[in-house]
Amino acid sequence: MSVLAAGLCSLLATSVEAAAPAPEAASAGEASAEIVVTAQKRAENLSKVPLSLSVLDGQTVAAARFTQADDLVSRIPNLRFSATVGENTPIFSLRGVSMSDFSLNQAGPVAAYYDEVYKGNFAFLGLQLYDLARIEVLRGPQGTLYGKNTTGGAINYVAEKPRFENGGYLRAGLGNYNRAEMQGALNIAATSTIAARIAFTAARADGWFRNRLPGQDDLSSTREYGVRGTLLWEPSDRAEIVLRLSTSLQNPRNYGNYSKPGPDGVGAGVYEAYGQGSSYFREGLGPRELEANFTARRRARTWSAALTGTFRLTDALTLTSVSGWDRGSLFVPEDTDGSPTRALEIPYTDRGTQLGQELRLAWDDGGPFSAIAGIHHHREDLFNATDLNFWTDLDVDGNGQVDAGDCTANSSLLACVISNRFDQQKRSWAAFGDARLKIAPRTTLRGGLRFTHDSGLQSGLTSQVRGVDGVLVATLIPPLDRRFSGNNLSGKVGLDQELEGGTLLFASYSRGYRASGFNAQAFFDPAEAGVARPETIDAIEAGSKGKLGTLALSFTAFHYIYRNQQFLSVNPADATQTLVNLDRSRIYGAELEIDARPHPDVLLSGGLGLLHARAISGLISGLDVRGHHLSNAPAVTANGSVTWTAWSDGKTRIILRGDASYVSSQYFEIVNIPRLRQGGYALIGAGIDYQRGDWTLSLWGKNLTDRTYFTSRIDLSGFGFDYNHVGTPRTWGASLRRSF
Repeated sequence: MSVLAAGLCSLLATSVEAAAPAPEAASAGEASAEIVVTAQKRAENLSKVPLSLSVLDGQTVAAARFTQADDLVSRIPNLRFSATVGENTPIFSLRGVSMSDFSLNQAGPVAAYYDEVYKGNFAFLGLQLYDLARIEVLRGPQGTLYGKNTTGGAINYVAEKPRFENGGYLRAGLGNYNRAEMQGALNIAATSTIAARIAFTAARADGWFRNRLPGQDDLSSTREYGVRGTLLWEPSDRAEIVLRLSTSLQNPRNYGNYSKPGPDGVGAGVYEAYGQGSSYFREGLGPRELEANFTARRRARTWSAALTGTFRLTDALTLTSVSGWDRGSLFVPEDTDGSPTRALEIPYTDRGTQLGQELRLAWDDGGPFSAIAGIHHHREDLFNATDLNFWTDLDVDGNGQVDAGDCTANSSLLACVISNRFDQQKRSWAAFGDARLKIAPRTTLRGGLRFTHDSGLQSGLTSQVRGVDGVLVATLIPPLDRRFSGNNLSGKVGLDQELEGGTLLFASYSRGYRASGFNAQAFFDPAEAGVARPETIDAIEAGSKGKLGTLALSFTAFHYIYRNQQFLSVNPADATQTLVNLDRSRIYGAELEIDARPHPDVLLSGGLGLLHARAISGLISGLDVRGHHLSNAPAVTANGSVTWTAWSDGKTRIILRGDASYVSSQYFEIVNIPRLRQGGYALIGAGIDYQRGDWTLSLWGKNLTDRTYFTSRIDLSGFGFDYNHVGTPRTWGASLRRSF
């Protein structure tokens, strides 16, 4: 911890972002004195919430040009992501707690909630960020109020609610890569008790991953839209009902990847061995260029409905009901080898539905005791399919055509398509309670428990080998079922002390858990189709929140013992993959966040995250990983931003913005292969707003130095290359907005 203490002295900092009026009324450079959040299922001042919590208001999200969830990492300490299967399906890592399994049937340990509705599976996560009131990032296990799959934390996306006034905004913009975009919202006060709001977003852009193969499209393009309709009914001053309906579609050319050849090239020398051409070495191509022959469109479609009712039964007792329904589908046509060969291509398919219901009662009569108690149910039904295409352009038997005969003519699965399919059902029931007791005028004791019963069924799992022509060659895994069922008790206990002047000190112990998971990478042997045990984290956290002059400061230190983290483990003898549990890991670190307003026209924000995340014991892929870095766990993350109202005369304002973020070196896998280590890098962005009346003209840029960096890296040396997912290059543009 001495290294952490030394680093804190530098006072690099982020994020308690200032709350702002609604987007159509907000003006850059303004900040609210009170930031109200609902991270603990109750409305509270951010400075009084006794946990590590970062908040970005809707104005900040819009001004920073956040469009996808992965944009958050530039403003949140100790938050990272990997994009193994694309930016709109990010795998978040919070304080080093992440997921190594990229399978689309999994749910990560950093849970996503949209307006209190849990979005567990990747099929439900293809959502854009638009017309938001705020985003709340809760660090650390949230096992009491949020439940399973929050060992790392939770991210709450809160959309704007209708208001009882008429108005709205419309924004249109252009950018490089022929980008065209439009966003807007319309708010209607239908009666004195009913209001509605409809918001939308749409964007198109050419691919920035240049495809040099003649006749093929560039990859990593943008083609998306989202629409959300919200109805608010307040039949009395004691009741509020909110209905939200939304849909989204993302249908771009799929992402490209930088497949860095090994000594034998992409194809690993197989083409030479059969006298059919040669392996591929990417001569003359940069890391954002490729020659891909598989350029199908990626498709992510979501439909969602959420109904939230809040009823004040008495002055002290409030009943809240949250109901959610989601349907989603995801198709990812990945040209894994990123080359003109067909050494490795993997289309992924995931589709499903989910239902969720929560009922909770909150008691607060203004006295020393307050509490929340509730029940929760969640069900999820998925279909998952993955096709491994191995060297499907190889004429193994030399008869002049590639068909099932080529697949049967060798024992190495060359010219074969190995496909697995299964259905997955998960059910979860939970009961929880959370209470606070003031044991002294400035001292509060907090505690909570949650009991959860989880069950799951993976049914009809089968894996078959077919030729390129679709003819069945063999069944490797006949249809089988796998089940799990279990109970979990998670919770939290803590003590808060408020000092003179308003500074809050807090300390807590908590336990969180991530539910069992099924292996979606079972292709070659029924023994691969196992079930991983639940993960658990025991966390100790202590921190403070307060003000020092014009500075708003938040500091938190933490220590975790992480048990049974779920990992994909590859058997080096036969390449089979099993989902296993890593025995134990230790994680500790700290976050420091600062807001400062040295002048009424200047807002400075910054943040620092320090992290030590190592495995204590366990075997992965036959390797003892004691002392290895956990994946997506850089030692240092830092960011800062400035907003300066450079000119204001009552009618016209000019606002300048700048931001920077830094992340130190990291690994994307626990084996810690030196060549796959991502070095440290910094990203810089800037913008300028010219506001006059209801009009705003904006210029913006992101990754202004055009830094090349990777968001995931995978060892595929068996196919002759390393898979590298490249981060977004320099982007810039202009937009015009009208509020009304």
